Amino acid sequence: MLPLLADENFNNNIVRGVLRRADDTDIVRVQDVGLSGADDPTVLEWPAQHQRVLLTHDVSTITAFAYDRIRKGKPMPGVFEVNRKVALSLAIEEIHALSTCSEEGEWEGQVRYLPLR
Repeated sequence: MLPLLADENFNNNIVRGVLRRADDTDIVRVQDVGLSGADDPTVLEWPAQHQRVLLTHDVSTITAFAYDRIRKGKPMPGVFEVNRKVALSLAIEEIHALSTCSEEGEWEGQVRYLPLR
């Protein structure tokens, strides 16, 4: 199962829905690991150290910092940018599918936008 980190402003209804769908999903929130209020580079460093893919709605800044990590040759296990307008049920379904069907390291160095098309 793919380990995930939900960004500080990530919709908690999606997190709860993913956990209801499969309570063994390995997902933690930024708030759970002591990163509340941390800047984006710090938030991206934590999942890199813990091999977790970041879930975020923050298209405006996280993406640039994620690509900066890649350019610098730093680990970046992946970012899933979830559109705020996507239906909760679709976001939950896609995150669940990605977390259960992905292999370790599969999303390294990638930024993906959900819903997948």
